[in-house]
Amino acid sequence: MRHRTLLERSLIALLCLAIALSAISPHDRLTWVLEITPALILLPLLVATHDRFPLSSLLYVLITLHGLGLIVGAYYSFARVPLGFWIQDWLELSRNPYDRLGHFMQGLTPTLLAREILIRLRLINGPRMLAFLCACVAMAASAVYELIEWWAALALGQGAEQFLGMQGDEWDTQADMFCALLGAITALTLFAPVHDRSLKRFQPASAGQPTRPAAPGQVSHRCD
Repeated sequence: MRHRTLLERSLIALLCLAIALSAISPHDRLTWVLEITPALILLPLLVATHDRFPLSSLLYVLITLHGLGLIVGAYYSFARVPLGFWIQDWLELSRNPYDRLGHFMQGLTPTLLAREILIRLRLINGPRMLAFLCACVAMAASAVYELIEWWAALALGQGAEQFLGMQGDEWDTQADMFCALLGAITALTLFAPVHDRSLKRFQPASAGQPTRPAAPGQVSHRCD
């Protein structure tokens, strides 16, 4: 468990450092505040729940990558991230696609988070229902984020343009949610076997009880 603790502390420290560095002269201060807020909410939650319900190493790594992506987007604004311009030139696209990558992660990470919670607390009976509900959680998270963008646009007017990052695309909301769906599908197909191996460190927990390390092979998708 010592190496797990070191990994988790290192990832949290990396996120804190990235947030601090991104606060130095971001492209647009209002956009930085709006985009960095999810990371500022996420970090205390990870710390507060670590002892009672530690997550798998895979999920901690993916959450960190997701958070770093948000932080980079907050610093440059998503429509101006250099990596996005490189991809735009490479694929000969009409817009900077970095925000699409962010929404892809917005589907992938919540799907695996929901999957881990449902498996470890044994709340779902059957892998098909598990996959369906995990995808639903990811799409609900994506929809809520799009509603937040809408509310920000109404409240801030032109001040929210950098935050919205539509780049003239009238179908931006639908495209963002489609990218989140692709992320959810990727999580449930390509990442699920890796996730199952990562979950072998834990035994299923009874509702309201903390999880503890378990011998390999004790993870189950079924309820008692």
